[in-house]
Amino acid sequence: MKKILILATCFGFIFTSCVSKKEFAELEARYKTKSDLLNTCTVKLNSCESDKSLAEARANSLEKRLAELKKDKEDLIISSKDLTMLTKLGASNLEKSLESLKEKDLKISRLQDALTKKDSVTLALVSSLKKEVGLDDEDIEINVEKGVVFISLSDKVLFKSGSYNLSSRANEILGKVATVINGKPNFEALVEGHTDNDPFKKGVLIDNWDLSAKRSTAVVRKLVELGASPAQLIAAGRSEFVPLVPNDSADNKSTNRRTKIYILPKIDQFYEMIETEMKTLSTEEGN
Repeated sequence: MKKILILATCFGFIFTSCVSKKEFAELEARYKTKSDLLNTCTVKLNSCESDKSLAEARANSLEKRLAELKKDKEDLIISSKDLTMLTKLGASNLEKSLESLKEKDLKISRLQDALTKKDSVTLALVSSLKKEVGLDDEDIEINVEKGVVFISLSDKVLFKSGSYNLSSRANEILGKVATVINGKPNFEALVEGHTDNDPFKKGVLIDNWDLSAKRSTAVVRKLVELGASPAQLIAAGRSEFVPLVPNDSADNKSTNRRTKIYILPKIDQFYEMIETEMKTLSTEEGN
């Protein structure tokens, strides 16, 4: 640009001396036009170079973004394959879970049926006992405790005070109990003797443990004598340690002196049933 101005000045001096003023003015006007045009072109050139730089930067950015998009596409393809595999695996697991739920529902249904059957047997047993033994005496209770049928007999019914010898009335009541036990060959009868907390010592008996055990064995022997199967009978003494009420009055002590006869499924059959069920569950879980 500077060179052009210098040359133009030199020519100006030369032509000033060689040309007329009119021609000089025309040349000067043409120079100015050319100079303005040159400036305009320079500005445009600079603008184009700036636009070029911006375009190149944008192109680089787009290329980088394109590479990222390609990478994302590849990742999506891999993820899609993984998702397909997971979906198949999930569907398989879901199917297995549904099958497991169906099996559990079936087990629950079987347990409910078993409980219903057990309740029916229990109710039938209570009804049979109430029919045979009767409920006319307040010293005789027939009821269900934790799903087990029992008969509770006051000592007034079976024994004299401080004795383990059965009364004459015991034959009648225990004879009816023996009839019920004989009708339930798959059940056992657990006879429990209970006392109050008054200290007891008489003859060979040294405490209430002895007295309660002697009373329960006396009842068991009488049931056998009246026809019950010995294999179905169990004798147990609980002494004074499972009272129904506090031993703080004569009436309460009389309430606590009692003999309970539980009619329950045979223990060995019960555990055999549990063992069989556990083996079945273990086999199913293993599969």
